[in-house]
Order: sequence, then structure tokens, then C-alpha cells
Amino acid sequence: MDARVDRSDQRETAVTVHYWAAARAAVGVASEQIPVDGPVTLAEVVRRVVAAHPGSDVERVVGVCSVLVGEQPVRSKDPAEVVVQPGDVVELLPPFAGG
Repeated sequence: MDARVDRSDQRETAVTVHYWAAARAAVGVASEQIPVDGPVTLAEVVRRVVAAHPGSDVERVVGVCSVLVGEQPVRSKDPAEVVVQPGDVVELLPPFAGG
């Protein structure tokens, strides 16, 4: 039996968001999948994260986070200009003391 799987008709349909430290505490999970139909902006990913966790502190926490998209720092780029592809990983890293 051939173990190869034809995935030519499959495509990524989500963005993975990893939460660290205070962001994880705010949402209550280490990571989650955000469904997408195609490329979206980072601003849209954040909007969906906030909407998925009403009543939490996530909006405030995410507002001070450093962000990586696909292991690349976003730095001071406008989230409305940063394109996130299906299958990408978004890391939300709040500031922390120590080190």
C-alpha cells in the first residue's frame, strides 16, 4: 500500500495564533485557529481574536504585544497593511520583565 497522500485539492483555511504570557492568560488558551477564506490583514486577525474572546482583557493586551507573522517581526508596520496568508502563524508576545 502506498502511504503517499494526494493533497493537491487541499488548501490551508486557517491562521494559527499563538498566545504568550499575558495574552495566553487573557484568552485562556495557548493557541487557536482563526478560519480564513484567503489572505487577510493582521488587523482582521486581531479583530477576530478580540471578537472570539468577549469580556476578556485580550484587546488591551494585544494592543501592547510584539507580533510575529511567519517568524518575521511586524515591528511598527500598520496592521492594516500586513498581509497574513492562510497557513501562517501569528505570535502575540506581550512585554515582559526579566530575562
